[in-house]
Amino acid sequence: MTVLAALLAVLVGLTLGLLGGGGSILTVPVIAFTLGVDPKTAIVMSLPIVGGASLIGVARHWKLGNIDFRIAIPFGAAAMVGAFGGARLARFMDGGTQLMLLAVVMLGASISMFRNANLAEPERPAVPQKIGPLTFVVGALTGTLTGLVGVGGGFLLVPALVLLAKVPMKQAVGTSLFVIVLNTIAGYAGYAGSVEVPWNLVLWFAGFTAVGILAGSSLASKVPQSALKRAFAVLLVLVAAFILWQSRTSL
Repeated sequence: MTVLAALLAVLVGLTLGLLGGGGSILTVPVIAFTLGVDPKTAIVMSLPIVGGASLIGVARHWKLGNIDFRIAIPFGAAAMVGAFGGARLARFMDGGTQLMLLAVVMLGASISMFRNANLAEPERPAVPQKIGPLTFVVGALTGTLTGLVGVGGGFLLVPALVLLAKVPMKQAVGTSLFVIVLNTIAGYAGYAGSVEVPWNLVLWFAGFTAVGILAGSSLASKVPQSALKRAFAVLLVLVAAFILWQSRTSL
């Protein structure tokens, strides 16, 4: 574990703590390019790291009552199916292709963050909202991306919960973190037996990420979320461009 990798692991955790989700998308490129791990192994390593980081967030939001289990359970079930299927599908893809797909996902995430930087919180509905078919589709799609490229998918989950299921923003963040935990478990199960995971690196990286999460959580209320999301979106574009440049020889 290099000093640079440790600092970037803290950065991943910091963005997770500040944004409540979305920051985990940096995990795979940080592992792949700073630790010299091949892309497929980096993707599988990211699953327990992202899942563990999200679990820290779940514990905090659970205490605050910000997880809507009525929505999280069925939504998470759809996401788990997608994550397991995505991981199985990834067995037929080489790591370089997965890394380029991740770059495309990062560009999509940057667009989503720009568009939802000022996403307003809906008023709490008077009657319980039922999640429709489109919400299940988004859950399954997010899960598939988790299995394919190792992202948590918070950049899709939060706006989907707010706009489609009419979940208040704070509950959307907590609920999405719970779904991400389920996603990553299912995704890892889909890869089981196909990739050897260096658990010593996983634990070191996860530890530094946890430090960043704790720091980011304490700073979240002091940083303007809209400006932070726009800045992070720009960072995603730069990282995606770097990945595509590094992968150009495999095109």
